[in-house]
Amino acid sequence: MSELIKKQVNDAKALMEKAIAHTDNELNKIRAGKASPSMLDDVMVEYYGTPTPLSQVGSVNTPDARTIVVQPWEKSLLNPIEKAIMEANLGVNPQNDGVIIRINVPPLTEERRRDLVKKAKGEAESGKIAIRNIRKDANEKIKKLKPEGVSEDEIKVGEADVQKLTDAYIVKVDQLTEAKEKEIMTV
Repeated sequence: MSELIKKQVNDAKALMEKAIAHTDNELNKIRAGKASPSMLDDVMVEYYGTPTPLSQVGSVNTPDARTIVVQPWEKSLLNPIEKAIMEANLGVNPQNDGVIIRINVPPLTEERRRDLVKKAKGEAESGKIAIRNIRKDANEKIKKLKPEGVSEDEIKVGEADVQKLTDAYIVKVDQLTEAKEKEIMTV
């Protein structure tokens, strides 16, 4: 196989790895009944007029399976952090005791679990779409190598390799989704 095609296949593989990592990250943000600091990853706090990630203005810990504790680095940030958590619409109520913010994570209802499974499947589908788009781009780049002296057979082999990669990475997305689904549905 030509070096040019190998490069395209390797580039596609690297991009698919990133797509898997992104999908895994998005699935981890979906809560499965247990408290997790990653639930607050997308919370932005107004810090001197600038939206700042919560993790940069305080520490986020989970002392037990049902509680998240946010310890701001500046006492003046207690109210903005509390407000940001409320606005993030996570389905939790922060409790401000003047020193830390405590969040009790309620157990999930059956209906909420089903909604979360749907959300997880949606994230998985986004991951699969990203992988298919990477395949499409790689195949187009491989086809454009013909004028550079790459034979028709080598192009077919390159496209087959990209398809094998695509199939393997879609299976990985399915495995991640299956694991997340089990985690969500386990009471």
